[in-house]
Amino acid sequence: MAGYLVSDTRKVTTHRFFEMKQKGEKISMLTSYDYTTAGIVDQAGVDAILIGDSASNVMIGNSTTLPITVDQMIYHARSVVNAVKRALVICDMPFGSYQVDRHDGLKNAIRIMKESGCDALKLEGGVEILDTVKGILDAGIPVCGHLGLTPQSINKFGTYAVRAKDAAEAEKLMSDAQLLSDAGCFAVVLEKVPAKLAAEVTTAISCPTIGIGAGNGTDGQVLVVADMLGMTQGFSPKFLRRYADLGTIMTDAIGQYVTDVKSGDFPNESESY
Repeated sequence: MAGYLVSDTRKVTTHRFFEMKQKGEKISMLTSYDYTTAGIVDQAGVDAILIGDSASNVMIGNSTTLPITVDQMIYHARSVVNAVKRALVICDMPFGSYQVDRHDGLKNAIRIMKESGCDALKLEGGVEILDTVKGILDAGIPVCGHLGLTPQSINKFGTYAVRAKDAAEAEKLMSDAQLLSDAGCFAVVLEKVPAKLAAEVTTAISCPTIGIGAGNGTDGQVLVVADMLGMTQGFSPKFLRRYADLGTIMTDAIGQYVTDVKSGDFPNESESY
């Protein structure tokens, strides 16, 4: 049974994204990386689930998204796909899998789609990767763009600060968004850009925009599930709203389990065969 506020239980498709933009219905997106979490997220009514390359940080413990591989992304994506019935499932193409050239990007895109069973792919960048984006789209694979703060380029930027605050970068972001939309992308993620600019981009392009740290003028929002549930510690960007404190709940529960095992209280007679 799909979510608290969701009456339409049809499978979400890229076409539905455009319908939602036209109706002014906001699009909800969260990340997931495993079967159990994805099943809960899907049942709660989220419109789209992103297998982000943030799995590199959240699931593996790397300091950046760069080390995660195509094989690892396929593993996480397959786990999510197995759990999801309604949400659109989008998988990030990891760093190095599409930046070399169009042929390399298309080959990896096809492999991820075939082996994971996901619905669409997400790529970071604008005009620099446009030819590759067009090649993937020509192969019949839906593409979500990603502009603004693009974590795969962290070594180039040298910081996770807000992007496109100056006129030249803002103009390029607007141009890139238009190019991606015109090419046929079904959505564009806008990460850590000024709210005014994100709203202008949203109005200017035909495909939906999904914001993260981009204000309320976008067509939808995305957060990392471990962050919004309070499982992660020490990460509190301005855009993050925590909806639960699972870190504390889980620590307390596990601590009580340890206590019960040490004391011999668990298992008791009724929990024994």
